[in-house]
Amino acid sequence: AAALVALRAGRVASATVVREVGEIRDALSAVGAGERDRRVVAGAAAELAELADAVTLMIGQLAQEEARRGAADSARRRLVASISHDLRTPLTALRLMLAAIEDEMVDERTRTRYLATMHTHVNALGSMIDDMFELSRLEAGDLEWSIRQVELPELVDETVAAMRVEAEAKGVGVAAELGVLPRPARADPERLQRVLFNLIQNAIRHTPADGSVTVRAEQAGDWVEIEVADTGAGIQGEDRERLFDPFVRGENNGERGTGAGLGLVISRAIVEAHGGRIWLADSEVGTRVRFVIPA
Repeated sequence: AAALVALRAGRVASATVVREVGEIRDALSAVGAGERDRRVVAGAAAELAELADAVTLMIGQLAQEEARRGAADSARRRLVASISHDLRTPLTALRLMLAAIEDEMVDERTRTRYLATMHTHVNALGSMIDDMFELSRLEAGDLEWSIRQVELPELVDETVAAMRVEAEAKGVGVAAELGVLPRPARADPERLQRVLFNLIQNAIRHTPADGSVTVRAEQAGDWVEIEVADTGAGIQGEDRERLFDPFVRGENNGERGTGAGLGLVISRAIVEAHGGRIWLADSEVGTRVRFVIPA
């Protein structure tokens, strides 16, 4: 009787194992055919249970990777569309003004104005190309960094002074409020200054006359926290979540990045390359962008 029971149990167990192996095989075939919502469960043997869990985990990871690649492809398509739009506008203006000058359809005064406008468009196109090239090199890690101790008060004061002329031309006040910084920052000074230039320039551009832009810096443990705050209209809605994405423009506030909208994404890449992070802080008035880098 015991032998018969054992034989019967063995057959049942064997059939269960065969069935579960078949289920795992069918799940893998379905994944190969494009299905990504399969979950494999097995309990006939510990080894099969582990295999089933590994297959389920693999399917989930594959689905996540495909979603990430899909998002990246979508972002690349938007990037190409944005680049095409941003290139088309100045190129069309340049073509029309150049044709008018060549056909002698404008007087000398208009010709001089056209040449000045063409110069502005050419500079804008050059800045856009430079930004795109720098962003690609940052994302590829193809840059040499000169990381050293940086006395932040001197760097901030120098940057604010350089931006003061642009701010005063628009009637905006710009100032630095620096807390006690017992330790220097650990950074590449030129690229750190690029971040500050981008943030201050954006703040000036989106702050009305009689408004103000303030740069603050303070020690935060092993980090140095820097903030650029303005008294403009601020950023609302979904624009807050996408502020540091390439070619993003706020619908209500205009473009928050420099040039083609790459200024902030370049700033993010630089800060993250330092091991820090950058974010949009909550603010009752205006916009406050903060970032931290190691002390």
